[in-house]
Amino acid sequence: MEIFKEFNIEAAHRLPNLPRSHKCSRLHGHSFRIGVFLEGPLEEPLGWVQDFADVKAAFQPIFEEIDHNYLNEIPGLENPTSENLARWIWRRLKPALPALCRVEVRETCTAGCIYRGD
Repeated sequence: MEIFKEFNIEAAHRLPNLPRSHKCSRLHGHSFRIGVFLEGPLEEPLGWVQDFADVKAAFQPIFEEIDHNYLNEIPGLENPTSENLARWIWRRLKPALPALCRVEVRETCTAGCIYRGD
């Protein structure tokens, strides 16, 4: 069974490896929606895969580090594409959430990425 919890963050970034003429090379921001997905058996007698409160607690330090911040200034996010952000989040969450099976990052309502680990 698979469960998920979503988080919303506001953050600014720019993509430094693009030509100066590309709009994403300039400073801009997104209302990112981040989905954290876990997969595993249903724990009986609890009736769940994992407590959503555990997922929220594991994500909280990440939330505090990236929400309302300039992503380019965070170590490991110097080129903060959605793909790199998803991988960065995965690497921080996986030790705390072994059942993690994917991280989804949406930078707009219609664009994002899904990362399933290394």
